[in-house]
Amino acid sequence: MADKHQNDPMDEEGDDFKTPQPLEKKKKKKKTKRTPIESTGSIDITVKQISEKPDRISPIVAYFASGYDPSSSSSQSGEAPKVTVYKTASQKRTEVVVSPPGSNVEFVGSSHGGQVARQTCVYTLGVLDKETQTLRILPIAHSKVLRLETRVKGNETVDSEAGESAVTTEGDEEESADHRPRTFWTKRAILDDKKRKARVLKDDPDAQKALEDKLDKVDVNISALEATNADVARNIPPHNASATIPKDAYPIEQIIEKGEWSQLQDVYRLLQQEAGASTEGYPTFVRNRLFRLRDNKDETEKETVAGILTLLTHLIKFKDVNSMVGVDSARKHHFPTLIRDKCNRLFKDFDTSRRIPDDKVNLLISYVLVLTLHVDKFKTDFEDIAKDLRMSSMDLRKHFENLGCKFSVENKIRLATLPVPLQFPQIMRRRKKRQR
Repeated sequence: MADKHQNDPMDEEGDDFKTPQPLEKKKKKKKTKRTPIESTGSIDITVKQISEKPDRISPIVAYFASGYDPSSSSSQSGEAPKVTVYKTASQKRTEVVVSPPGSNVEFVGSSHGGQVARQTCVYTLGVLDKETQTLRILPIAHSKVLRLETRVKGNETVDSEAGESAVTTEGDEEESADHRPRTFWTKRAILDDKKRKARVLKDDPDAQKALEDKLDKVDVNISALEATNADVARNIPPHNASATIPKDAYPIEQIIEKGEWSQLQDVYRLLQQEAGASTEGYPTFVRNRLFRLRDNKDETEKETVAGILTLLTHLIKFKDVNSMVGVDSARKHHFPTLIRDKCNRLFKDFDTSRRIPDDKVNLLISYVLVLTLHVDKFKTDFEDIAKDLRMSSMDLRKHFENLGCKFSVENKIRLATLPVPLQFPQIMRRRKKRQR
């Protein structure tokens, strides 16, 4: 017995066998197969291989996991079960719903979950026509072998992406978005949705009501609130905002302690030498003030100002040695042990750290500017100290303003002055734009 095998294109089979598969398989060569039909004899059959085409749908094979037999139920009731197929717009996912007549139970199988996810092979379906002696072989993709599971009508709805349009308000869309099914979502989309919900926190009416009830039960001490003055912590040296004279606004006694004056004698010893002594290692601000100290006849004031200039020199060198810019200029500078410990305590978080934090740098600059005000009797030209701090004059103005200073011009020279009582700049908060 010899049977014939042909490649039959889908055009000859009509609309009964359609497939949405995007892949086109090559035509297979003819080969002969012997298929026994009955034990008493055999017939010659022609085998036709049906190839897949993108514009046609292949057969869908579904089986009932519960043991339901649709042929027996249809013979008893005289009506066949209703079969509905749902497909996505891209035709990559399929869902089959079988509804028996007169029953509140339906059978649902989908190609995107359940047993289908574990199938890794491809199936084919053979249909034998004894009259024409033709065996048709039809391709079945692995995603079209579905397991039908029992569900109660009304509890589960079929998600059809083919699309039913409904008119909803903006609030209804947001509410439905929070409860939309995540069946077709990727893991990345689910994670992004969780992050979005964490960022956008909605008001909880129950929690708001409970909080209001607790606040109503709290006893408020109004007299204590009125007597409390808000004190804003500023990143500046010790100060007295209610001082009536400038030198009491930033007391030098709180900046330089009694035991530290003996360690600040470098500039005073320099004044005891001749006028031609080398001042190369000192900042520009200090070198420009030495002539004024030499002409001062008051030894007590001269020693005090010299100690302030010495501390100012140590602060500038401490800033340079802990930065990447001026480390070479301060490498050979000698710090007394008491002064080094003071600088580490005030301007560094750890003694072993090689970098000063930004907020501590601003505090160090404030200390330096306060010392310049004491030296120049609270009216100072800050061009030379700006060069020593390696800053621009405009940037240094912000630090002076934070100390409560004002600016004036005398003989085309811009000066920073310290009026009393101190008036610090107010923190300006941006107003939120109203949403239209």
